[in-house]
Amino acid sequence: MSDSFDNRGTGTVRSLKDAIRRVRTAEAERSDVVVELRDAERARLEMLADELRSVFAEVPEDNDSFVFTVAGGTPPRLWIDMTAFVVMDRDRRTYRFLKDTRLGRTVIVESAKIGEVADVITDYIAERIIERDRAIEGDWLLKRVRSGGEAAPGRHAVAAGPVAPPRAERTDRRLLGWIVAAFLGGLLIGMIGLLGYAWVTVPA
Repeated sequence: MSDSFDNRGTGTVRSLKDAIRRVRTAEAERSDVVVELRDAERARLEMLADELRSVFAEVPEDNDSFVFTVAGGTPPRLWIDMTAFVVMDRDRRTYRFLKDTRLGRTVIVESAKIGEVADVITDYIAERIIERDRAIEGDWLLKRVRSGGEAAPGRHAVAAGPVAPPRAERTDRRLLGWIVAAFLGGLLIGMIGLLGYAWVTVPA
């Protein structure tokens, strides 16, 4: 039985150790290629980040919406904010500026020209800053309306005496007064009617 597993008749001697060595060598070579490609992608993203360095520096310090960092991984990414980033296409030369939304991932721009991509990213950053300023202004106006203020945005109201209540509040108070007066009047009329009825029906 053991002769059937013997390779001496074929003239070929196989070694499991040599096979493991060949497989490990091939995997190492593939890993080196992957690392080289990843390093090449990261280098191009670093070039784009350098192109945008002055733009990043102009963002207000109190605005923490942006990330501006090149993160490793497969593939490497240049993060602009928490939902927008740049990756390299399969050709390793084309930049792809992507954004994750509720409707899925959207391609904002796709180009091999680093200047063109940098311009689009600059406009995107400007739009995000304007959106944030509008949101802050909207919150401020909402608070003013809820507090009953009538000052225009960007101006401070100067109190020159007692502030009159808003017109709607005065109207509500007046209507409430009429309702209370009508209720009391009806109650008084009812009491008078009951007394009159008792006076007529009760024998002396």
